[in-house]
Amino acid sequence: MFSIILNIVGSLMHFYVVHRLYRVTPIRARLSEQHSAKVWWLGALVLWIVYLWGVQLGDEALDWRWWPGQFALTWLGILFVMTLFLLAADLATGFGLWWRERAPRVLGIAALAGALVSAFAIFQAVRAPAVSDYEIVLQDLPAKLDGTVLVMVTDLHLGAQRRSGWMEKRVEQINALAPSAVVMVGDQVEDNPIGEARLATVLRGLKAPLGVWAATGNHEYYGDAATTIAEFEAGGVRWLIDSSVELAPGLVLAGIDDVGRLMRGGGDYTGGLKSTLPQRTNVATILLSHIPAAPIIAGAAERGVDLMLSGHTHGGQIWPFSYLVQHRFPRMVGEHKVGDMSLVISRGAGSWGPRMRLWQPGEIVKLTLRAPGKG
Repeated sequence: MFSIILNIVGSLMHFYVVHRLYRVTPIRARLSEQHSAKVWWLGALVLWIVYLWGVQLGDEALDWRWWPGQFALTWLGILFVMTLFLLAADLATGFGLWWRERAPRVLGIAALAGALVSAFAIFQAVRAPAVSDYEIVLQDLPAKLDGTVLVMVTDLHLGAQRRSGWMEKRVEQINALAPSAVVMVGDQVEDNPIGEARLATVLRGLKAPLGVWAATGNHEYYGDAATTIAEFEAGGVRWLIDSSVELAPGLVLAGIDDVGRLMRGGGDYTGGLKSTLPQRTNVATILLSHIPAAPIIAGAAERGVDLMLSGHTHGGQIWPFSYLVQHRFPRMVGEHKVGDMSLVISRGAGSWGPRMRLWQPGEIVKLTLRAPGKG
């Protein structure tokens, strides 16, 4: 059903944008000849067919099918942005019923603005993730661990469009922050395992004396999660799946298995949290939970967790969808206080669907841990 709705909406936007662009004076002038107009509409029809074909293929495949799939999703994102601008122009001019002389010019300005904003959104998605820096006070952190640096990455979405070469550059970014530990908080892959022998070598390039740790996200389970886990383990990544480890005396790192499947099924999905942290902690505790679901946040705070790290929301990725995401996850991105617990939600280093981000780029998060009275 979702696919059908997506195809209908995408098709409507496609032909709306094509039709309104045809009304832009410079374009219309170049297509004044009948033959040229036929070429325009034939091209629009071919592009629509390629779009529908790409939507059906998807972009999770690691072979040639990624190209039409990724084109379709990015074209859908461009259509959405263009529709926003063109529709605003049409509403302002009453679809040409008033301001008749100026309407084509307003439509042209809207088309140019939509194209520029779409290009900027693509740039924001393909550029290197920005580094966000937080200093977090952990009430139970021993003084000798004050200044410990953790680097958090989430929503890498490694797959067809981001392979080992892209990850190698992220490793360089992470190492430049001199972390004591690196935590990967879910959706390390788009869907399927990467299947590149080079990935293990790249991951082993991470320099973190206290280790590289990971929690699962919903996308791990859209493919062969067991093979994905093994691929990352080959690179020295250790997974925390409803388990915990003492990073250093007085500092515990815990991670819960992705709760996405249980959330979709309804009912209680806090079992992993309860089994991982059965009682209130009395040491500095950091929890990795890919999805910042309200019951998980509340349960972690009740159990004395000092810091919870999440991703999943992508910061909304493309405005104005951020408002829809925030309706589902009120704490959508950034740092939040929940009682005595700090919650940090990353907008992710990669992207999902259209390779577009509007307005913020992806991010890598640097966390400097502070003992009470030391910050």
